[in-house]
Amino acid sequence: MNNDKILMQRLAYIHNNPVKRGYVDLPEHWRYSRARAYMGKDSLLPEVDSQSRRLFRN
Repeated sequence: MNNDKILMQRLAYIHNNPVKRGYVDLPEHWRYSRARAYMGKDSLLPEVDSQSRRLFRN
């Protein structure tokens, strides 16, 4: 994903899925979402380091 706009759209889609399904009221309320970390809250998902991120780049 070279386009930042597409990346942001996909992140929004992923983070809002639990809200659209009615599981939570806000994306950061979903326990298994990085949205929690973006809001400064604890997340069960591990932090991805920059070296690991390179594995997923095209």
